[in-house]
Amino acid sequence: MTCSSPSSSSSSAVDHAEHNDEHDERTLTILYATETGTAQDVADRLARLCRGLCIRARVHSMDAYPPEELINEALVVFVVSTTGSGHEPRAMIPLWNMLLRADLPEDLFEDLSFAVFGLGDSAYEKFCWPAKLLSRRLVSLGASEFIARGEGDDQHGMGVDGALGPWTKQLSAALTDIFPLPDGIEPESSDTLPSARVSILDAEPGSHLTCKDPLSEDPSYHLASVTCNRRMTADDWNQDVRHFEFSFEGDIQYQPGDVAVIHPEALPSDVEAFLSCIGYANIADEPVTIQRTLDDQSLPDRLPTTTTIREIFTRYLDINAVPRRSFFELLKHFAQDELEIEKLGEFLSDEGAYEMYEYAQRPRRTIREVLEEFRSVRIPRDYIFDLFPPLRSRHFSISSSVKANPRSLHLCVAIIQYKTMLKIPRRGVCTTWLARLRPGDKLRIGLQKGFITLPPNPKTPVICIGPGTGIAPMRSIIQERIYDGIYENTLYFGCRHALKDHHYGEEWEQYASEGKLTYRVAFSRDGPEGVARTYVQHLIKEDSSRIWDLIETRNAWVYISGSSNKMPAAVRAALQQVLVSEGGKTEEDAKDYIVRMEREGRLTEECWS
Repeated sequence: MTCSSPSSSSSSAVDHAEHNDEHDERTLTILYATETGTAQDVADRLARLCRGLCIRARVHSMDAYPPEELINEALVVFVVSTTGSGHEPRAMIPLWNMLLRADLPEDLFEDLSFAVFGLGDSAYEKFCWPAKLLSRRLVSLGASEFIARGEGDDQHGMGVDGALGPWTKQLSAALTDIFPLPDGIEPESSDTLPSARVSILDAEPGSHLTCKDPLSEDPSYHLASVTCNRRMTADDWNQDVRHFEFSFEGDIQYQPGDVAVIHPEALPSDVEAFLSCIGYANIADEPVTIQRTLDDQSLPDRLPTTTTIREIFTRYLDINAVPRRSFFELLKHFAQDELEIEKLGEFLSDEGAYEMYEYAQRPRRTIREVLEEFRSVRIPRDYIFDLFPPLRSRHFSISSSVKANPRSLHLCVAIIQYKTMLKIPRRGVCTTWLARLRPGDKLRIGLQKGFITLPPNPKTPVICIGPGTGIAPMRSIIQERIYDGIYENTLYFGCRHALKDHHYGEEWEQYASEGKLTYRVAFSRDGPEGVARTYVQHLIKEDSSRIWDLIETRNAWVYISGSSNKMPAAVRAALQQVLVSEGGKTEEDAKDYIVRMEREGRLTEECWS
C-alpha cells in the first residue's frame, strides 16, 4: 500500500489561521526564490517527493511568505537561485533583510532544522552565493542543517540535474529517518503517474470567459501606450537593439535603476501550430473551467477560473521553453509508441542522463520541437500545468528618469535572435512580442524596485560603467542627475563599432559638450588590424589617476551594469589595479577595499545572464 496525497496550503500565500495547526507530524515547508523558474520547478519536484513519502509539504515563494513566520517552523527546505554575478533573487530580499538584522539573538532558530539547494553557474566567482550565505546565516542564528547543502551547476554535463539527482536521494533518506513510514505503507514509486495539479472541465453552458486583463487589478501594473519603437543599431548590424518609449495617462513613480515587468504573449501562429501538433486544435476555443486539486504544486499567477486552452497556451504556459528533466519524467506516461517509450526511459536512466542533456538542454530544443518528434504522445488536458512551465514575466532595466520624462518610461532592449548548434533559428518570446508593437498599441507594465540606489548626497560623483544594453540603468541615473543640475557624472560605455551599435551616442556626446558628463567610450572592433582590442576596463586603467581621486578623495559611487559574463570581473579587477597603482595598496588590501565599497553601497552591480 502507498500513501494517499496529503493536502497542503496554497503556494501563493500563508493561511495564518491554520498555520499553528499545521505543525503536526509529517509536515515541512519548502521556500523557493527564483528568477527564471528553475527554483520553482525544483520546489515542485521536492513537494512531489514529499507526497510520495506521505509528508505534507507547504510550498511558498519567499516573497509570498511572511519572514516573521520562520521562527515558527520546525523543518524547512530552501531552494535558492542566483541572479547576475552573485546576487540573491528579488523574491528572497524580504526574508534575507530580516535575517540580516543585527539585533537577532544567536539562538533564534535553535528549533529549526533546514536544508538548502542552490542554483548557479560555476563560471562565475560567486557560484551559488545566496545559498551559501543563507546556510551560514541560519547556522549562526542557531539552526541546524540536516543534510549538506546541494549546489546545482549550469556548467555540469547534465546541468542542474547533475547535482539535484544525488542531493534528492540524500534528502529522501534523511526525511525517511525523520518521518519513518507507517507499517504497511510503501513510498510511492517514481514510475507511478503522479496526480494532476488541476482538473480541467468543460465549462457549464452559458459560462462567461474571464476576458478581463488579469493584470488590470494589480496596482503595481499601469496601462501604457507605445509611443516609440525604434531600432538603434545599424540595419546591417547582426544585433537588433530597440529603444522603446511608453506613455501613461496618469502619473507613475519609479527611481533610477528600477525595473519594468512585462508579461509577453506567444505568437498566434506559434500557438496554432502547437495546438495542431498535440491534437488540441479542435477543442482549443471551447470554454473550460480550471479547478485546483493539489495545493503543493504551483500554478501560473493570475490564472482565470474559466478560459480556453488557446488562451492558456497564449498567456500562461510556455511552449517555447527548453524542457527540464521533470518534463520527460511525466512525458513517458503519455507516449503510446514502444520505441518512444524506450527512448524516454533511456533519457531518465542514470546512464542516459547525459544523452538527455545532449538532446534537449545543450542544443536548446524547445518543448514544442520535442513533441513534434515524439508524435505518439497524447497529453490529457488535466496534466498541461504539470507538463508545461509557466510563461514568465520578463524584467527590463528602465532607461529613463521619470523626472526628465514625466508619465513616460523608456527601455533599451536587445531583440533575441540566434541559431542553435543545430542551426535552428531562435527568437526570444518576450522581445519578439515587443518588437512587433506599434505606436498606439497598449499593454500593462509593472514597476519593481531595482538594486540601484543614488548617493544620499546628490553632489557625490558617480562613475557609471555600462557596455552594451547595460547602458539602460546608467541612462536613468545620468538623466536624473542632470535634470537635478548635478554634473559630476562619468560614463564608460563599450560596444563594437561607432557606426553600428553606439547606443545613445549622440545623447552622450551632447551632454559631454555641455559639461554635464565625462564620457569615455571603447569601440572594441574599430582599432587597427593586429592591435589589441580596447574595452571599458582598459579605459578605467588609462584614467587611473582620475578614478583614484574620485573614489578615494571624493567618495564617488560606482555602478556596473551589463552582461554577467567576463565584464563585471574585468571591471572590478581594473578598479583594484587603480587602487594598487595610484593608492599604493597591496592586491589583498585593494580587493578588501572594493568589497567594503560594495558593503557600504558605494559599488553596485546590476548584471544579468
